[in-house]
Amino acid sequence: MYLYPKWVRLWHLINALLFIILIITGVSMHYTGNKGMIGFAEAVKWHNIAAIILTANYVFFILGNALTSNGKYYKISRKNLFSDLKVQFRYNSYGIFKGEKQPFPVTMENKFNPLQKFTYVLAMYAGMPLLIISGIGLMFPDITVKRFFGVSGLVLVDFLHISMGFLLSLFMIIHIYKCTLGSKP
Repeated sequence: MYLYPKWVRLWHLINALLFIILIITGVSMHYTGNKGMIGFAEAVKWHNIAAIILTANYVFFILGNALTSNGKYYKISRKNLFSDLKVQFRYNSYGIFKGEKQPFPVTMENKFNPLQKFTYVLAMYAGMPLLIISGIGLMFPDITVKRFFGVSGLVLVDFLHISMGFLLSLFMIIHIYKCTLGSKP
């Protein structure tokens, strides 16, 4: 029996593939110009296509969590939140390497430990919307505020998009790393 339903596993696969495409094309746009592995125009085209599919996939994720019981796993209880985060952070940074027992074991009722839940909520309900909104602002620069506090609105949107892209890429790398860890090396 699988811990996660088929739709969540399929969503993860699609999301990971799209993120890889977005990372490659995003880096290509910033550092390779027309002389890199992917030319600038080609990178923009594939970045936009992947971004549109990622946005649709994100809507699917939100609807899936709203319409199924999977959404309950993302509800954060404030009771013991900071002490539970501290316990899990200590385990992730030290205890796991010493063979200590997982402080919040995975069960069908509790699929995420407190740190996972907290970072997933930040990534999926704060980071992804900011990434998507800033990406729309870059795809359609005419809708972007011209100036904000004396700075070009496009520069601010670009900075937000790059920052969110970097943080969510880092989240993906850590997520994949943590998924490959078992109770033994």
